[in-house]
Amino acid sequence: MEVSIVQADALAFGADVLILKYAQALYGVDAHVVRRLDGNTGGVFAAVPLPPVGSVSLVDARGLLGARDVLFVGVEPLGQFGYAEIREFARHALKALAEKVPDAAHVAMTLHGVGFGLDETEAFRAQLAGLIEAWQSGECPPGLGHVSIVEHDERRGERLRNQLDEILPKGLEALPTSAKARSTAALQTDALRTAGAGSSGKAHVFVAMPFAKEFDDRFHYGIHKAIQAAGYLCERADMSSFTGDILAWVKERIDSSALVVADLSGGNPNVYLEVAMRGAGACRPSSWPASRRTFSSTFAASVASSTTTASGSSKST
Repeated sequence: MEVSIVQADALAFGADVLILKYAQALYGVDAHVVRRLDGNTGGVFAAVPLPPVGSVSLVDARGLLGARDVLFVGVEPLGQFGYAEIREFARHALKALAEKVPDAAHVAMTLHGVGFGLDETEAFRAQLAGLIEAWQSGECPPGLGHVSIVEHDERRGERLRNQLDEILPKGLEALPTSAKARSTAALQTDALRTAGAGSSGKAHVFVAMPFAKEFDDRFHYGIHKAIQAAGYLCERADMSSFTGDILAWVKERIDSSALVVADLSGGNPNVYLEVAMRGAGACRPSSWPASRRTFSSTFAASVASSTTTASGSSKST
């Protein structure tokens, strides 16, 4: 099986099956797909309901998409859809595909988690690890030869391709497929072994900044790189991506973070709210750089001057 990153429109991309999550509400690509199918087929989703958590629904695209069929996989609401759930989603999707579309040779899917703020690298590794688990255990269509992760954003696609080349320089064929090999060396790299399965134990930094296109370069090439180089996961929250109690999720990620970094340059009210959430705790390490140029030195100084205890609480020195 080959995994590749393709820059394309997921609705127009040609594949046997397009795999999408359904997080008990519609977001992003799945919302666009449902609107196109439902609006052109007289309400097909009344006959094929979107799946609850743990279930799947296979829908004939009827020529309205590039893919022949769409497989919706029911997952937890976004606030509960973390790295472990991303890994299980990918594994479960291929397993369900083996039952629903055993002749599938080429499937497409999008990257999950990054659209609402999870660490891009860790989310990608978790999804890739789930795919590999299904492939190694034989829980996928027997003739599946290609999984395309479709990404509309050119810069993100480039970052993901670099990640894929770094993690699997020789491709999946270099990984073990026999039962004996899997028992001793399943998932050859630490990056894949711990992604999703061990993500909850990894320290993370929460970044309070606008979730907007004009801030992408500052976040990915200024802030995220420095945080990742220091050994942390890097997360931020898109307030517009959630239904329900978004503040509870944001507060949990802020409270459990080793450090909060805030970009105050735009005077964004959501950023000030997230700063206030961090400020509610006593002696919490935080950094408030106003521009990309000041971040690396400010972050390094903040890490050097803070101590995180084994219990997860922090104090400034």
